Amino acid sequence: MSTALATALDAGPGIVATHAVGPWGFGWWFLLIPLFWIALFAILFAVFGRRWRRAAVENGYGPYGRTPARQAEATLAERFAKGDIDETEFRARLEVLRANAAH
Repeated sequence: MSTALATALDAGPGIVATHAVGPWGFGWWFLLIPLFWIALFAILFAVFGRRWRRAAVENGYGPYGRTPARQAEATLAERFAKGDIDETEFRARLEVLRANAAH
């Protein structure tokens, strides 16, 4: 047997256990594990939560998504882009849509 192991065994089990965790016990190191997980979840929520909220708004969900007025304007813009209506008709209909959306 080595001399260090023999000395530890002769000193008793309390000495070995105390030196296994340090002279002050776990101390503040014990707090690092929960703080790490809290920080990790906060970062993940900040990054992916923002992406999910932005995608929901772009797809028309939520309070700032596509309202019927915005959807009507988008449909009108698509018809103008396809050439179904000319510019004067587009502007006239857009003006009517925006006037009625205010009410």
